[in-house]
Amino acid sequence: MDLFQLGSDDLRALRATAPVHRDPATGLWLVSRYDDVRAVLADPKRFHPDNALTAVTAVPRPVLRVLARAGFSLPPTLANNGTGTHAGLRRLVARFLTPDRVRAMGPRIAELARERLDRLTGPVADLHAALARDLPAVVLLEVMGIDGVDVGLLKRWSTASLELFWGTPSPERQHELAGPTAEFHRWLTGRLRAARGDDLFGALRDVPVREAAGLCYFLLIAGQETTTQLLGALFDAVLRQDGLWSRLAEPGTAGWVVEEVLRRDPPVSTWRRVAAEPVTISGVDVPAGAQLLLMLAGSGSDPEVFAEPERLCPARPNARKHLAFGYGRHFCLGAGLARLEAEVVLRETRERFPDLRLASAEPPPMLGLLSFRAPLSVRVELGGAGRVAAPGAGLVGSPTRG
Repeated sequence: MDLFQLGSDDLRALRATAPVHRDPATGLWLVSRYDDVRAVLADPKRFHPDNALTAVTAVPRPVLRVLARAGFSLPPTLANNGTGTHAGLRRLVARFLTPDRVRAMGPRIAELARERLDRLTGPVADLHAALARDLPAVVLLEVMGIDGVDVGLLKRWSTASLELFWGTPSPERQHELAGPTAEFHRWLTGRLRAARGDDLFGALRDVPVREAAGLCYFLLIAGQETTTQLLGALFDAVLRQDGLWSRLAEPGTAGWVVEEVLRRDPPVSTWRRVAAEPVTISGVDVPAGAQLLLMLAGSGSDPEVFAEPERLCPARPNARKHLAFGYGRHFCLGAGLARLEAEVVLRETRERFPDLRLASAEPPPMLGLLSFRAPLSVRVELGGAGRVAAPGAGLVGSPTRG
């Protein structure tokens, strides 16, 4: 079983016949049923987050030396923090992601989307490269109050980091990836030491630099790469379902489509935990120290929770019950912002290009990391252009649900 290529059939088989399965190749314990995944996420005493950011592929000594020279480290801060410092660090970040602050970003997200849509001339375009790739990074930096960042460089740093820590690169490739990873960490350390303002870096001025850099490293990657991945998955899924693109003009539909894609095709497809003591999950005895791989994607298609789970159904009454943003004390701080971005970008694109369709029925190239899976390209035929939206158009419903 290749954990980097698991499809819906594989996840269905795991849920039905082996809901807690030890993968002999990696030693990971795969947990795939919704109730089990949620129970693990809800119980930080028995299931620790210590391994959340551990490199999937062991990093060899020469690569470790490259990282060490940059002072690179990932101490417990947010996703990998099961200690008493977690709540305080989380509060420092949460002040930048309050419902009011997120809501206020709506018009700006629409503006950024329209700027990019206006550049599309067709007849064929790639929505990933033209729209989804950099917009979430610009939004995250603005909501965090951070300026003076080369967005293209940030994307290079973050994609290299994702591959290094969640992929299966060869030793030679690991050495290549260590360069931009170390460069990013060095840049963060410099910005934090020079921080004087009210941005994220300034808010962390009283946190030791090592911890602050680890927090920012994770946040500035996850806070925008996962939304890029969500936008790609969203466009691909909607355009593959007959008639759904036209339905996005109906009030409320775009927001519920976002929830369905999060449920069925979450950009964060798996996440990890460590069993702190011997436990029994779905009748299977799991030893202390076991490395658990929670199948977030599989949990969203559990027929015990979601009727006709493979169907993309915008009217699904419990669509928001998914675990795409986690659950419990580590629930994603950026969930409201990601939802808002996805809904606004989807509506703006539908309004600008009402006749949009996929350029090919072939599956797109995919990002295939242990915990991240999404299209790397969404090639579309633009068709006829609709009207250019007025500032603020297309914002409906509550952008900070959940």
